Amino acid sequence: MSSTKVSPQIERFWHDLIEDIRTQRVIMPSLPEVAVRARQLLAKDNITSKEVTQLVALDPVLGSRIIRASNSPLARGTSIIKDLKSAVTRLGMSSVLSIVTSYAVEQLYTVSVEANSRSKHRLLQQIWKHSVHVAALSHVLASQHTNLDPEQAMLAGLIHDIGKLPIVEYASCVTGLLDDEKGLARLLMILHGRVGEMVLASWNFSDELLAVVRKHEDFLCEEKSDPSLLDVVTVANLLSHIGTKHPHSRLDWSNFSAFSNLELTPEGSIEAMHNAHAEIQAIRRIFAA
Repeated sequence: MSSTKVSPQIERFWHDLIEDIRTQRVIMPSLPEVAVRARQLLAKDNITSKEVTQLVALDPVLGSRIIRASNSPLARGTSIIKDLKSAVTRLGMSSVLSIVTSYAVEQLYTVSVEANSRSKHRLLQQIWKHSVHVAALSHVLASQHTNLDPEQAMLAGLIHDIGKLPIVEYASCVTGLLDDEKGLARLLMILHGRVGEMVLASWNFSDELLAVVRKHEDFLCEEKSDPSLLDVVTVANLLSHIGTKHPHSRLDWSNFSAFSNLELTPEGSIEAMHNAHAEIQAIRRIFAA
């Protein structure tokens, strides 16, 4: 767990959760089939646009999202695209498959919020909205301040809090916990990194993405290095809390190496994101229903 001092209650919750996962009384969220197939395609040496188009065409909502993304300012197209094949060609297969995975992750939240708990519904919607915001910020930071793949950065931002999903599911089985906002918030803050790492490991995601979910709030563990997805998501996550009452908005960011790794200061990053407001909103619209 995090180096933050934890209470006996949180320790007990953690050990109960891990034991129930181990004995399969709690089932970890599974990556939807469309994302599994997308990752299998991406691993192929000679992937074709026809294969990608056929995969995307299986889900009309996903197809519409791909077309919408191809017509966004990010794609920098000069004409309006209305068909899926042209959308895939414009975006490129790597970008399309990243959007497919992002869409699949969204389905995990959509299914979960269909439960009849109003508190659970509200909380998961908040987590998803925050994740989309961090994803958009991550895309812009990667594209403007690193040589990293912006689509990978967007995906990393989208899944950085994935560990909160099984924690909320498990908490919903504990009487009164979902209504204990402070207690649940502390559980989520301390445990979501470790749980998220377990989720991504079960999906066979890369070590780099595992590091993002595990360490994006371990500010004191950061080291000077070349820009990484962890740096991008760490900065994006901090920036997402500006103007809120979140504890991270009250921290002194000046010594966090994630900023210097991106060759930014906290003040410079805030200005850069302000200047990229239109681009950030364009990315967030890709995830609109």
